[in-house]
Amino acid sequence: MSKEVLVTRPEHDDTTFYLSKWCEKILKYSKERGITILDLVKENANKNKFDGIISKKNPKLIILNGHGNENSVMGHKDEILIETDSNESILKSKIFYAVSCRSARKLGPKAIEKGAIAYIGYDDDFIFVIDKNKTATPLKDNYAKLFLEPSNEVALSLIKGNRTEESYIKSQNMFKKNIQKLLTSESPPGSENWVRYLFWDMKHQTILGDKNACFE
Repeated sequence: MSKEVLVTRPEHDDTTFYLSKWCEKILKYSKERGITILDLVKENANKNKFDGIISKKNPKLIILNGHGNENSVMGHKDEILIETDSNESILKSKIFYAVSCRSARKLGPKAIEKGAIAYIGYDDDFIFVIDKNKTATPLKDNYAKLFLEPSNEVALSLIKGNRTEESYIKSQNMFKKNIQKLLTSESPPGSENWVRYLFWDMKHQTILGDKNACFE
């Protein structure tokens, strides 16, 4: 199996645009480590190309950014890429991280049942706050940073070669650190609500399957 990472990055609304841009940090780090990135961005994040790359390249690590629900994760313009009782078996022998709402509730367990090595995701909505003055430049949005840096940590840690459980724990600890930061520092007005959302994301981030698996 090749040392390659498959990433999907739809960009058809504010949420997917933010996830895509913040994922660029993961892409940059991967390339620095000599890892090939199979990057399905914008309209290329479609089911035909997703299935084709998995079939031809067989990447061990798959990172999906996009909208989702209990049974599916979506690509560009919410085209379903993977769905329970449909094509979840293509995740067999793979490590999967979904930055997507609710997919760890049913799709994750089904993927493990069908042979996926590990599935990290969220079993309820993944929430993040944005600064409406920074929607054109997401990487400069310090509000979103509080949420998306901890989320990114899962993928970055996996790419470093850490075990799935260790990657999950690193992300959890970063969520905790950001919560403590908001509780102990001079925070922007209204940021007390952000603590609730950070705790929500931390609580609903889920790891399934082999906790000792690693991307190598």
